[in-house]
Amino acid sequence: MTQKITIAIDGFSSTGKSTIAKQLAKKLGYIYVDTGAMYRAVTLYAMQHNYISDTHFNTNDLITDLKNISLHFVFNNNLGFAEIFLNNTNVEAKIRTIEVSRLVSKIATVSEVRKKLVLEQQEMGKNKGIVMDGRDIGTVVFPDAELKLFMTASANKRATRRYKELLDRGDKVSYQEILHNVQERDRIDSTRNDSPLTLTNDAIEFDNSNMGLEDQFERIMTLVKMRLG
Repeated sequence: MTQKITIAIDGFSSTGKSTIAKQLAKKLGYIYVDTGAMYRAVTLYAMQHNYISDTHFNTNDLITDLKNISLHFVFNNNLGFAEIFLNNTNVEAKIRTIEVSRLVSKIATVSEVRKKLVLEQQEMGKNKGIVMDGRDIGTVVFPDAELKLFMTASANKRATRRYKELLDRGDKVSYQEILHNVQERDRIDSTRNDSPLTLTNDAIEFDNSNMGLEDQFERIMTLVKMRLG
């Protein structure tokens, strides 16, 4: 395959966007970028500097400090995907906690944060041959992407998947806490003023509530091959 395209994967939290994006990138030999990890890393930074917590959010100080936030990805051969580094420190594990999950959608509402990260994301994909997932990839980052997918699933299904994932990691969480987090993130992501999560007319909606990973991958690969001609 000599022709390269841009694959934009948007959708609700815990719909498996990153999993399918990693699979596609590996199969196609494309670059994979988890934009959610970028927003999570900024969230972690804000938490570490006491700009945000469950009870307060000092947006002005965070915006002033954005110039001191450096993000980059480093491919991990053992894991088979790139891990995110915040100011040259690997924070891949730290950004996956429920504490970060509770606050990341609030960070993502800040226009200055979005502007900074969107510019970095567009630079990463300027030569195509990229699979990127997030909330605004097909609408803002790559509006001309050759393939746009919008992933969805019921809130209960997504909460169950996330709950199992965190339990397997040894995190102590309750299912109700996860379900509430999923529903709250849906609300914030869909109603924020700057680049809300939106299903566009040129995106293919993909409900994987009752679909296994293998079936999902095969169906999406069929769409990719159609775009590649």
